[in-house]
Amino acid sequence: MPVQRIVEISPSVSAQEIIVGFAPPPQFANASFDNYIPDTQEPSQRAAVEAARAFGNRIELGGAAKPRGWLSRNKTPEGRPGIYFDGGFGVGKTHLLAAMWNQTTRGTKSFGTFVEYTNVLGLLGFRTAVQYFSNHSLVCIDEFELDDPGDTVLMSTFLGELVKAGVFVAATSNTLPDRLGEGRFAADEFLREIQGLSAHFDVIRIDGSDYRHRDLTFHGDPFASDFVRDQLAATPHSVGASWGELMNHLGKVHPAYYGALVENIELLGITDVTPLRDQVPALRFVALVDRLYDRSVPVINSGVRLDQVFSSEMLKGGYRKKYFRCISRLATLAESGAEVVG
Repeated sequence: MPVQRIVEISPSVSAQEIIVGFAPPPQFANASFDNYIPDTQEPSQRAAVEAARAFGNRIELGGAAKPRGWLSRNKTPEGRPGIYFDGGFGVGKTHLLAAMWNQTTRGTKSFGTFVEYTNVLGLLGFRTAVQYFSNHSLVCIDEFELDDPGDTVLMSTFLGELVKAGVFVAATSNTLPDRLGEGRFAADEFLREIQGLSAHFDVIRIDGSDYRHRDLTFHGDPFASDFVRDQLAATPHSVGASWGELMNHLGKVHPAYYGALVENIELLGITDVTPLRDQVPALRFVALVDRLYDRSVPVINSGVRLDQVFSSEMLKGGYRKKYFRCISRLATLAESGAEVVG
């Protein structure tokens, strides 16, 4: 069976189609407040469900999110247009965000990661993006990232425009720790970085450990290159690429189109993987892995193990949270790939 090469895929979707596709990943398509199971030992989890439900009800009732007086200090918490879920990895922040999105039936709504929004802002331009999203009733931002000052200021300004237009905003932050016990809570940092918007967000802290109790050890050992090519040939709707081809192609495709690039793929095979030494292709790869993870695309590879693609310097630098999150997701995709090929 002929194997499609990733370099042969040139996504052709409009910005409007990208925005319409801003919805929770398939694994959260049926997320609701009722099927979030709070840990009975963590009262904050039940409180978070009730806070999220109440915020969602305000949207459904048609209450305007516009604050009374942009600079008012007497604003009641229940009238704030923003809500922010703060907690460790695996306590259900994304589930609650998706449940809120799923419950909202009034008006237009969007759900995306911080990176997806910044990519669209770059594709459309700031003013055009504000026009697109200002007619929304709800904008959900998962994994609000605080490691790039420029992007953080851009998103803070963008959200300020949305709030002034009457849009409700719900967010979580990227708090995956790069070592146990570090970087677990980010509310203070989040409120500081969004500056003038902080008064318009209620912070909902969610305590607890990762409910999945996952083994974060990477088990996805690489295969021989010939084996990868043979498995791709035997698997319908598979896509292949050498590491060099993949990195080169990602540099030619706008990150806003990465989701379309990997749509409807049943298996991705990458041969001759080598460690990355430059931040630019590394961050492109992170964005691709996020889109693969959203779509649960299994991955197999030859070359170095996928948890070894980031240099030790990268794993100590300013983007380390992105890279450790990427490694965690690659572990899941690589294990799925090993299951696909038996």
